[in-house]
Amino acid sequence: MKQKPTLSLRLAMLPIVALVLLLSLNVSVYGDDALGGSNQFILLLGGAVAAMVGFGQKISYKQMLQQVAENLKSVTGAILILLFVGALAGTWLVSGIIPAMIYYGLQILNPTFFLAACIIICALISVATGSSWTTSATVGIALIGIGKAMGLPVGMIAGAVISGAYFGDKMSPLSDTTNLAPAMAGGELFSHIRYMTITTVPTILVTLLVFLIIGFTQETTAVAQTEPLLLAIKERFSINPILFIVPVFVVVLIARKTPPLVALLIGTLLGAVFALLFQRPLLAELAGVAPLDMTAGYKVVMNTITVSTAVETTNPMLNDLFQSGGMAGMLGTIWLIICAMVFGGIMDAIGALKSISTALLSWAESTFQLFASTVVSCLAINVTASDQYLSLVVPGKMFEQAYKDRNLAPENLSRTLEDSGTVTSVLVPWNTCGAYQSGVLGVSVADYFIYAIFNWLSPFTTLLFAAIGYKIKQLKS
Repeated sequence: MKQKPTLSLRLAMLPIVALVLLLSLNVSVYGDDALGGSNQFILLLGGAVAAMVGFGQKISYKQMLQQVAENLKSVTGAILILLFVGALAGTWLVSGIIPAMIYYGLQILNPTFFLAACIIICALISVATGSSWTTSATVGIALIGIGKAMGLPVGMIAGAVISGAYFGDKMSPLSDTTNLAPAMAGGELFSHIRYMTITTVPTILVTLLVFLIIGFTQETTAVAQTEPLLLAIKERFSINPILFIVPVFVVVLIARKTPPLVALLIGTLLGAVFALLFQRPLLAELAGVAPLDMTAGYKVVMNTITVSTAVETTNPMLNDLFQSGGMAGMLGTIWLIICAMVFGGIMDAIGALKSISTALLSWAESTFQLFASTVVSCLAINVTASDQYLSLVVPGKMFEQAYKDRNLAPENLSRTLEDSGTVTSVLVPWNTCGAYQSGVLGVSVADYFIYAIFNWLSPFTTLLFAAIGYKIKQLKS
């Protein structure tokens, strides 16, 4: 591939300005339905604008398509994970696993402290697994269900889940982003994690405090209404603590560094087996046969894995909870990711991302400005390239030498990359992380944005510490 051109900042920003304007117009027309397909096409139009800029710079169609292919290759794993998450959600529904989590959760968790508990639970699991995605896809889904049953706003619950999951992901040595950041900055993994605690611990403590306060302001009348919900669940599902063997086994697999795809596949298959063992009357009803035979059992389980499934109860609230889109339900999110990668790939191929980062770097005269440039660069790439890995790789490579020139240890760069790149990716609807979390949790980014406190507070925390010069690590002479 030929050397990427050096674009003027004006030309580099043109596709971004066009994309933002088109997205704003589209959202004003479609509202919450914008992610149903129109935003995806807008991303392609943004890619077309970037391509026209590239053609003007003598960048060939082949070069741009090559970079798009590289971008799509990088999200292959994410796309497969999404498909398996859809499959797992289906079998965990009809097996009674998710209903059991909701059933017992309603009896254990108090609405006043529920949101803070969500953060702690998700943080612990995410640290153990190294994956915010897997945490959301398993425990996160269940907590959404429990919280909705308590009458709490779904955006609020999702914000707590995401805050905890990304804290754990960020601090876990098993996390790919936690390993990637120091690799890009030229640092060491555990030194990076220790240095991150300086900004990350205060941020999560503030987040916990805010959610505790929110918990005390919420109406808790839903507690008195739990009995009808519990009865409605028991009417449709055979609830048994043995069902928790499956999620515990999946968490153990991932904690033992089993590839997520393997763990999710095993979780899906175990969910199918437990459905056949514990929920035969329900499966027979869904299949429309009595008694359940082998062919009907196979068909209904396969349908839960691949297409939408809904379990009707006597409670309308539970009817909203007990439905799954299967693998087909994830196709909209996958569609969004593919279109986002097209835009990001063309922007990278024409040299636009490099030009924007270079412009930010040239502005940085003081140490604080260097930190601020890094933060803005990460945020810009999360918005434009739509991928959290690029928000670590591109600024990491661009700013590595600048930090060395200022006698700043690589931990400063790696921490700033994580504080501003990793955690904010989930706040962008067309970013792979935003699309994934929104799709898995069934909550739009707009609904959970303000409540994902840890995620949007982290960049401000890192800038505050940089401004006051608190524990800015220097290179050893």
